[in-house]
Amino acid sequence: MDTRMLQPTEPLNLADSLREFHTETGRSLLDLVDESPVLLIFLRHFSCAFCAMALDRVSQVRSQIEARGARPVFVHLGTPQRAKPYFDYYNLSDVERIGNPEATLYQLPFFALSRTNPFLHFLNPTVWKGWLKGAMFKYGIGMIKEDAEQMPGVFFLKERKVVRAFRHRTIADEPDYLKLVGAG
Repeated sequence: MDTRMLQPTEPLNLADSLREFHTETGRSLLDLVDESPVLLIFLRHFSCAFCAMALDRVSQVRSQIEARGARPVFVHLGTPQRAKPYFDYYNLSDVERIGNPEATLYQLPFFALSRTNPFLHFLNPTVWKGWLKGAMFKYGIGMIKEDAEQMPGVFFLKERKVVRAFRHRTIADEPDYLKLVGAG
């Protein structure tokens, strides 16, 4: 076996990496970033109350995000069929989204979203506080069908660069989407 094929000969390039990922409508992530700034929102799994809260919050501030010239794009760990009802429910049917069940986009060095044991969330006071503040009651929880170990994050991409990043330390962290696009 030729070991040269196993080792990259040059550092990873964000644009080359973005070119490899396509939305459910077939558009490359690089094309979207070249058209306008992108707020790239990585979700955990669809049974997560905090992911439902993220969909709800982005839906509420979407017009403000877009007024600043950015577009929200979601990355999820499910299939398009699994994702559709969630995006429909939060009036986000027409946003671009990328199904990435293998979490390869999550693991790119530019994003480097961590993985954690899902049972550790039950030991975290911040998560309990988020659940008790209403996340669990308003958004519910369900049977996990995607990867519960994958952590979420949000990245503002502009001119083929990561301009701002929010990597969740806990599943209950609440990113300021408007601040990430430079509006706060």
